[in-house]
Amino acid sequence: METTAIPQQLAEIVDDFQALDEPDRLQLLLEFSRGLPELPERFREHPELLEQVVECQSPLFLTLEFAPLPERIVSLYFSAPQEAPTTRGFAGVLLEGLNGLPAAEILAVPDDVPERLGLTRAITPLRMRGMAAMLGRIKRQIRESPAA
Repeated sequence: METTAIPQQLAEIVDDFQALDEPDRLQLLLEFSRGLPELPERFREHPELLEQVVECQSPLFLTLEFAPLPERIVSLYFSAPQEAPTTRGFAGVLLEGLNGLPAAEILAVPDDVPERLGLTRAITPLRMRGMAAMLGRIKRQIRESPAA
């Protein structure tokens, strides 16, 4: 699969999924779900600082922080309930694949990355749209941030 515009840490995750058969891909998604960290206290106490991704079937909220220019390193934060493993798994993939990268690299990530995980037959189209919406929200927040 073509991964030239995908940052190395995300490309490795895509490759990991592609190397597995479908049931094992679902298991890997569950591992990402379990690895999603809790929100830092500064966000838990101020949920208004997070944006809901309404396209997700389960309640998912996210926010970004930026390190100063010139690179604008992006830190991602997600909140999703424990009982939503698919949603948490997608958030975990994006967190591990994009967190700590410069904003420009994240903006260059192809929008079809969710499909590249090879889960389209195992996961409902609505859930796949939810992951695509998470990526879209991240990119939009980068573009709309004051230093953009």
